[in-house]
Amino acid sequence: MSLLQSIVLVPALALTYAVLKIFYNLFLHPLRSYPGPIIGRATALYSDKATISGNLPQLLHHLHLKYGPVVRITPNELSFIDADVWKDVYGHHATAFEKDKMFYGPDSYGTPAGIIRADNAAHARQRKLVSHAFSDKALRDQEALLKGYAELLVTKLKELGAKGMKTDLVKWYNFTTFDIMGDLAFGEPLKLLEDAKYTPWVNSVFGHIRLVAISQVIRRWGFDKLFQMCIPMKAKEQRKTHMRFSSDRVDARLAKKTDRPDIWTYVLRHSEDEEHKGKGLHPTEMHSNGAIFMLAGTETTATELSGLTYFLLKNPAKMARLQEEIRTAFSTLDDLHMNELSKLTYLNACLEEGLRMYPPVPVGLPRTTPRDGAQVAGSWVAGGTTVMLPQYAAYHSPSNFKDPETFVPERWLPEGQAEYGSDHKDVLQPFSYGPRNCLGKNLAYHEMRLILASVLLNFDLELCEEAEGWPKQENFILWSKGPLMVRLKAVN
Repeated sequence: MSLLQSIVLVPALALTYAVLKIFYNLFLHPLRSYPGPIIGRATALYSDKATISGNLPQLLHHLHLKYGPVVRITPNELSFIDADVWKDVYGHHATAFEKDKMFYGPDSYGTPAGIIRADNAAHARQRKLVSHAFSDKALRDQEALLKGYAELLVTKLKELGAKGMKTDLVKWYNFTTFDIMGDLAFGEPLKLLEDAKYTPWVNSVFGHIRLVAISQVIRRWGFDKLFQMCIPMKAKEQRKTHMRFSSDRVDARLAKKTDRPDIWTYVLRHSEDEEHKGKGLHPTEMHSNGAIFMLAGTETTATELSGLTYFLLKNPAKMARLQEEIRTAFSTLDDLHMNELSKLTYLNACLEEGLRMYPPVPVGLPRTTPRDGAQVAGSWVAGGTTVMLPQYAAYHSPSNFKDPETFVPERWLPEGQAEYGSDHKDVLQPFSYGPRNCLGKNLAYHEMRLILASVLLNFDLELCEEAEGWPKQENFILWSKGPLMVRLKAVN
C-alpha cells in the first residue's frame, strides 16, 4: 500500500468507525429507549463540552425539565432526579454499584487508596477508624477550638466594619473553615484569619479542582497518559508542592505525642485498641485522607455559608426572622454552644433551604451498575451503565419541590406543610447517602450553625450592588465563587 493510499485510508476508517459507533449508540445500544438529546445519546462530546465549560449542573437541570426524571446524557450514562435513586444506587444494599472510575480516577497518593477511592472492604476498615474523629463526643471535645476561630472571625470583621470597608464574605468564610480544618487535620492552623489572606497552598487547592474536572473528560477518551505528558513542568511542580504540603503536615502531626482533640488523636487512639489491632491506616491512606479532609471539610462548608448568606440578604424578611431567633436565644459569643444552636428551628430550616438552593456539590456522584444490571428508580438499567443523581437538577426540579427557584425555609417547618407538604424532601441528601456518605456531616452542620450565628449575632449585613446575580457561576465539581461583597454594621 502506498503512502498516499494510507493517508486516505486511515481517516476513512476513522470516519466509518465513528459513523457505525453513533449508529450503534442511537439504535442498538441497551440504553436506546431512554430519552435525551440526540447528540448526547450519540456521543459523550455533548456532556464533556458542558463539563469543560463549567455549566454541567445547569445543563442537566435544563435536560430534566425537558425530558423528565431520567435522561440519557451520554451513550452510557443516565441521570436520575428521583429520590429512590439514593436507596437503589447509594444505599446500604447497593454495594454492587461501584464508584465510576472515569469520574474518580486514581488516588494521587498511590495505593492503598484513601477513603474516597478505596474498595468496599478497605473503605469499611478506614471509615470505622476515622469515624471516631467525627463522633458526637469528638465534636463536644472540639467545640472550644471551633468557637475560638468563630470569635477570631468576628473580631476581624469588626475591624473591617469599623473602617466602613466593603467585605468579601466568601474569603472570610474560607479563611475560617480552612483554619478550622487545618487545625483538625494537620494539628496546626493555617493562620488565614490571622493574616487575612490565602496561602499559596490554599490557592493551589482552588486551581486543582478545575484540573480534576478536565482530567475526567481526558480519561473518558483514553488520553490520560498523553495529557499527563503535556502538563507544563510548572504545573506539575505546583501539583507536587500541593501534595507534599499536605503529606508533610500529616507526618509532622503524627510524629507529635499529644491528646489535643484533632482527627489523628482519635484515629491513633483507636488504632491501638484490641478491635483495630493490625487494621490501622497505611501511610498512603493517611496522606490521602488528610488531603480529603482539607478539601471536603473546607470549601464545601464555606460554599454553603456564602450561598445561604446571599439568599438571606435577597430575602430581608427571612433574614430578619433568623436574626431575631439568634439574638433572642443568645447575648454573646460565649453563649453559642453546640446543643443550644442545634435547637434553633429556623436556623436549621435556613440551612436545609440553602443546601437545596445552592448545593456545594451540584453534580452527581456517579456509580456503575453491576454486570448483570439493576433496578434503579423503577427502571431496569443494563450492566456497566453509569448512573447518578445530580443534586442541583434534583433540588430545582418542580417535580420534587413546589416553587423550586424560591428561597422558602418555611417548607422545612411544620408551618409550611399546608403549602409545601407535597415536596419530596427525601431527595435532599447534600452529604450523599448510605455507607459512603460524608463522615463529617455533623461537624459541618455545627460549623455552619456556629459561624453563621456568630456573624448574624454581631452584624447587620447589606448586599453590595456588585454582588447582584452572585449565584450565576461556573462549576467544576465545586462552584467557582466570585466575591460576595457586603457592608457590615456591628450591633450590640
